[in-house]
Amino acid sequence: MARDRHNPNDYTGPLRRLLLAVLALLLAAIFILWRIDSPRVERFRAQVTDSLVPNLDWAMAPVTGTINLLRGYQSYQRLSEQNQELRSELRRMQTWKEAALQLEQENARLLDLNKVRLDPRLTYVTGVVLADSGSPFRQSVLLNVGARDGLVEGWATMDGIGLVGRISGVGDNTARVILLTDASSRIPAVIQPSGQRAIVAGDNSAAPPIDFLENPELVRPGDRVISSGDGGVFPAGLLIGQIAADPGGRLRVRLAADFERLEFLRVLRHHGTDAVVNDPSVISQNTPMEDVQPASDADIPEPSE
Repeated sequence: MARDRHNPNDYTGPLRRLLLAVLALLLAAIFILWRIDSPRVERFRAQVTDSLVPNLDWAMAPVTGTINLLRGYQSYQRLSEQNQELRSELRRMQTWKEAALQLEQENARLLDLNKVRLDPRLTYVTGVVLADSGSPFRQSVLLNVGARDGLVEGWATMDGIGLVGRISGVGDNTARVILLTDASSRIPAVIQPSGQRAIVAGDNSAAPPIDFLENPELVRPGDRVISSGDGGVFPAGLLIGQIAADPGGRLRVRLAADFERLEFLRVLRHHGTDAVVNDPSVISQNTPMEDVQPASDADIPEPSE
């Protein structure tokens, strides 16, 4: 049977194989060309890249648009999740706000009923954190307030929520603050509700340990730690943090202040507590001064042998 010369199948197969061979040779030549380490070849590659890449923007436009569309959809999903979290957090914050307002009103009523007189000297000055020490062996920051603002060494500093440290050096325009986490920091504290007294000792870690605790069995994780005011350096009642236990079982303090974001610090002006003077009027306001007689030697009984 004679072969039909007009049958297209007789030319499709060889032509396809020829095109595949040419394509393979072209790809191999491009691979070899891109692997040659020569200055001339490098210049040639640069010219080819400069000529072809700008002209392929139209070809990459659909791919770029698809990628941007996928990124926008992912961003929309993240925004939707964050919106739901913020709505939930807002509901929780509204609940806390109502509770805080009720507590504030109750506190004001109690203060009025008990005629509590607050210390008018306990004011504060706010400073901006200029720099930190940047050393693992010394935890301190530098404030832009100093002697011109009346600062005195030993005054407490807070970040608005919890105790941060104390003033350890005062210049004319700056002051150095030793943080609670510093190894040289020792803060007398009271643990509530048990009333146990202890020392918050810094050890250059984020959670300083508790030392000299009277009865550790009465302390539980989550208890509130505040300053005790012992020594007359810090005022009493400043929030330090909460009790936590490390993997070794040692009690530590999870600090209330955010030491990762110290931008502004509040320095409390605390001039110490007034000493009780030897004044008979303190004992009895209605007793006249002339009626208060000092004890004589005859009134003191002699010790028996």
